[in-house]
Amino acid sequence: MTKQERAEMYRQYLADEGYSPRIDDDGDVFFKYEGRAYVIIVSERDEEFFNLLYPNFWSIENDAERAKVIEAALYATAKTKVAKVFPTKSNTWAVIEMFCSPPETFRSVFRRSLSALRVAVENFRTKMREVPAQSADVAQPS
Repeated sequence: MTKQERAEMYRQYLADEGYSPRIDDDGDVFFKYEGRAYVIIVSERDEEFFNLLYPNFWSIENDAERAKVIEAALYATAKTKVAKVFPTKSNTWAVIEMFCSPPETFRSVFRRSLSALRVAVENFRTKMREVPAQSADVAQPS
């Protein structure tokens, strides 16, 4: 199955489920759920790789906040099945990554994957509220 065929498979599934998906110029599938934007990144080389992304849900304002984000991301990733939370340059993303063989089997795990993303983000936010800010000037122990 080509990348374009998989993108269309994801788009059709999402449309059938009531989402309003669109395929971008890179061949990835964007959709909204409860006001939040999600992306299915369609791999060029690995047709069995399923990658559901929730990008840019927490801005990182400074180095002190980055330290909190890293701790909260590690916590959320460890606490949530299948989900990963990680900082980017100035933002925070959550992702579900798994192998679906054949690719069509993503349908059987899609709703649970979307739910796991939401749980990971909530775990992250919970930890961010309880982690005290560390000064960016203080050296971290190694």
